[in-house]
Amino acid sequence: MISKKIGSKALGIVLISAMLSNSLTAQDLPRGVKKITSVEGITEYNLENGLKVLLFPDPSKPTVTVNITYNVGSRHEGYGEAGMAHLLEHLVFKGTPKHPNVPQELTEHGARPNGTTWYDRTNYYETFSSSEENLKWALDLEADRMVNSFIAKKDLDTEFSVVRNEFESGENNPFRVLMQRVADAAYSWHNYGKSTIGNRSDIEKYPIENIQAFYKKYYQPDNAVLMVAGKFDESKTLGMISEYFGKIPKPTRILPATYTQEPVQDGERTVTVRRTGDVQMVMAAYHIAPGSHADYPPTEVLNEYLTAEPYGKLYKNLVEKKKATSVFNLTFQLHDPGYAILGMEVLKEKSVEEAKADFLATLDSAAKVKPSAEDVERAKTALLKNWDLTFRNSERVGLGISEFIAVGDWRLAYLFRDQIRKVTADDVFRIAQLYLKPSNRTVGVFIPEANSSRTEVPEAPDVAALVKDYKGEAQVDQGEAFDPSPANIDTRTVRVEKPNTIELALLPKKTRGNVVVGRITLRYGDEKSLMNKGAVPALTVSLLNKGTKTKTNQQVKDEFDKLNARVGFSGGPNQVIVTIETTKANLPAVIKLVTEILKEPRLDAGEFEKIKEEEIAGIESQRSDPQAIAFTQYQRAVTPFPKGDPRYVGTFDEDIAEIKAATIDQVKQFYKDFYGASNATASIVGDFDKDEIQKLLTSGLGSWKSAKPFKRLVSPFVAAKPENTSIEAPDKANAFFVAGFPMPLQDTDPDYPALILGNYMLGQGVLNSRLSTRIRQKDGLSYGVYSQLSASPLDKNGSFMAYAIYAPQNVEKLEQAFKEEVERAVKDGFTAEEIKAAKSGYLQSRPVGRAQDASLSATLNNNLYLDRTMNWDADFEKKIESLTPEQIKAAFNKYIDYNKLVIVKAGDFAKAKKGAAEATPPAAVGGSGKK
Repeated sequence: MISKKIGSKALGIVLISAMLSNSLTAQDLPRGVKKITSVEGITEYNLENGLKVLLFPDPSKPTVTVNITYNVGSRHEGYGEAGMAHLLEHLVFKGTPKHPNVPQELTEHGARPNGTTWYDRTNYYETFSSSEENLKWALDLEADRMVNSFIAKKDLDTEFSVVRNEFESGENNPFRVLMQRVADAAYSWHNYGKSTIGNRSDIEKYPIENIQAFYKKYYQPDNAVLMVAGKFDESKTLGMISEYFGKIPKPTRILPATYTQEPVQDGERTVTVRRTGDVQMVMAAYHIAPGSHADYPPTEVLNEYLTAEPYGKLYKNLVEKKKATSVFNLTFQLHDPGYAILGMEVLKEKSVEEAKADFLATLDSAAKVKPSAEDVERAKTALLKNWDLTFRNSERVGLGISEFIAVGDWRLAYLFRDQIRKVTADDVFRIAQLYLKPSNRTVGVFIPEANSSRTEVPEAPDVAALVKDYKGEAQVDQGEAFDPSPANIDTRTVRVEKPNTIELALLPKKTRGNVVVGRITLRYGDEKSLMNKGAVPALTVSLLNKGTKTKTNQQVKDEFDKLNARVGFSGGPNQVIVTIETTKANLPAVIKLVTEILKEPRLDAGEFEKIKEEEIAGIESQRSDPQAIAFTQYQRAVTPFPKGDPRYVGTFDEDIAEIKAATIDQVKQFYKDFYGASNATASIVGDFDKDEIQKLLTSGLGSWKSAKPFKRLVSPFVAAKPENTSIEAPDKANAFFVAGFPMPLQDTDPDYPALILGNYMLGQGVLNSRLSTRIRQKDGLSYGVYSQLSASPLDKNGSFMAYAIYAPQNVEKLEQAFKEEVERAVKDGFTAEEIKAAKSGYLQSRPVGRAQDASLSATLNNNLYLDRTMNWDADFEKKIESLTPEQIKAAFNKYIDYNKLVIVKAGDFAKAKKGAAEATPPAAVGGSGKK
């Protein structure tokens, strides 16, 4: 297939349109709208009622993201209000008189929505297919729920238990529990020491009047910033914003400033958590400067330098010496003086005290030895790479900007980048000396000191003065307005398909910031040759990017960072997948380095042993996790292959044993026997030179032959034996439910579209599915409940599966509600109104997915393997559009049967049962006595 090139005249029109959209004059603005400033493509406008508006046009993406940020988070909560900002976020999804069913509307418009709450802010967003109708709807929705949300008692009665369930799910996670306890100990007074999700007793006891008052106080235009990012007409959008938001009056109340300042810490603090778990962990929290302060950027560089693989001081002293399996850092950029966490994981059989001593000694040494300029540049390059790739994507900017708004002003995002660039080794050393003091950390015991050295953390500067005249850099290239329809994608894609060599799908298009993504897939082996290989295939993939024959692990990482590239290596027993994200100028060099990694990996024995320990630690950490327990048991129940088969699902013990048994010699032999590009596919989407990249891929990988033949692993349908199993997971506040069964279904079968849309209505739709409406919205039993339906494109083998988190004491209620909704869908089907809304939402969501270049690259790559074009998608969407209620009901009656389900539940059911028994009055047990 030959692609059509966009003509220079057409390209000029696109670019001129982009420039015109950023050059609105005062005369062009709606009444009451004032232009404030523009920085690198984002323009700020203010409305008379105090609302700040940020517009970020990006014609290259056929989607729009509407994100509204309220300057209210857990920092603003008072006594008895812990978690109120977060619970309010949930209630705002419950609707308004004008928009009574928000989840349904989100589904009908094919939106990808969410709401999030953090220390300093709350935000709500939806990403949807670009159209004036969708944009009007989103703006109307956000304007209406700003001041007209129900915030009703009946919604609180069910939603508080959903939030409590979310709270309980966090209690299952040792990392989150330890981090919260460390924060609790680090802060005496400031709310940064309190969990955003709240306190269980407060969550359960909020008076609805208090939540309504909190809502009316903070959800107002003068406390909000609205951002619209993506493909839209700037002038029309300003008019819509003025229409929907401008009529909201500016409130007369004056918001009180938060004024609590954390006292200077005067000695080490310690906290110990003893809970069920499988991996030991150590964390050290240090108080740091506010996110707007000049000390913050070098703090991020310092923490990256300390933990980065493979050159970080903590990594070298702990992971390389096998005292820890991993190290990490979390650096919180907050409005007030915040905190940073550095930590490590330690296997259960290792000495945590010995590791802790080395961990703290390494942190102390950072304040005594200046880092090398080379290491500081490495850390800066990694941070700048991530910043740059984020800010070249308008959807990511549309969401990520909330964090900088919360710190003080959206322009701080660009100032942060500028400041990172200027950081020197001297700056990092100064920060280490100032903040990495034992008296400023929470991890150890109190030690009296005659002459204590204490850290005075600076207050936030005057942000308005800081950004007042900031102009930023030149705006990056805007890209083209790309149509994500299957027909246009097929027309624009060049396919190069030849037997016994790498096949290519190349889709050049202008993107914002010249970003390009790609995927390379190597397929190898067959059922016979891959038998009894254990963990060797997976370990080989993990070891690939740890160095080449001419480059060390460090040099590989450095080069990818310098090339502004995110490159990932993953795979299964019979394939390797390489994902790439970079820019046009760097893509050739990235492909050359990826080719070198694939063809000439170092396969170093030392790195191999570290990977084995990391993998074992990962499995160990799942042993007591209800979700991992339930999913593993479910997969074992529905997967029919024997031990030794590459598709076999092992137990935790079996997986660990296979990892321990694997040797570096086996990995080297496996690589020699199987790796090659005889059955490889590559797809590139974005801004690149087609001829140059085609030549690079074919010359670099085209002649690389696989030593052994490839034959796909067939997955025949095998019915699973129905079962209903409960597995105890002691001391876990949250339980997990998974249910499903295999079915004889291929994605080319006539019933497939009906089953897909039916499942979308049953459990896949965002917040508005039957399962979500019943189990989350109505009964308040689960924070997350979903179902999914899949079918193989090559074998007559599909599956239906559903899962939910919940409190162990609600296991019977959850299972009964799930059963009733599944059986109701089979018995009664779905109404014409439901189906019409589902079609609208589902069909709008698909072009949104195709607008994501990484997702599109994966689809094109897979289509090469399946010998399909995007016409398959177009035909599938026509089938969805033509479905009738009768077809969907018939398909559900044919395939969905509750009695075939394999159900697995994992949780602390014994404790829940004991608690219920203890809570029951003795008289009630005997069946007598007064109620």
